[in-house]
Amino acid sequence: MDVLSTLSSLGLTLPGPAYLFGAIVFGIAGWAAYRFGKKKSQAKTKWIGVVLMVYPYAVSETWLMYLIGLGLCAALYYYRE
Repeated sequence: MDVLSTLSSLGLTLPGPAYLFGAIVFGIAGWAAYRFGKKKSQAKTKWIGVVLMVYPYAVSETWLMYLIGLGLCAALYYYRE
């Protein structure tokens, strides 16, 4: 029995390269924002960093992941000091 065909029949598919690249980039950006926010005692920056690291696990569409990630990065830019 082919495992991939079984998973696809259940509606589960593997993420594409664009999704994996975005998840890695936004995860690294979130980690950097978290570290910076923790070092400078900026709660908003720290929590936006946490959200940037975690949200790709909850979003399944690539375009939506990039849209949310760019919005969170814009929020980081807005809340900078």
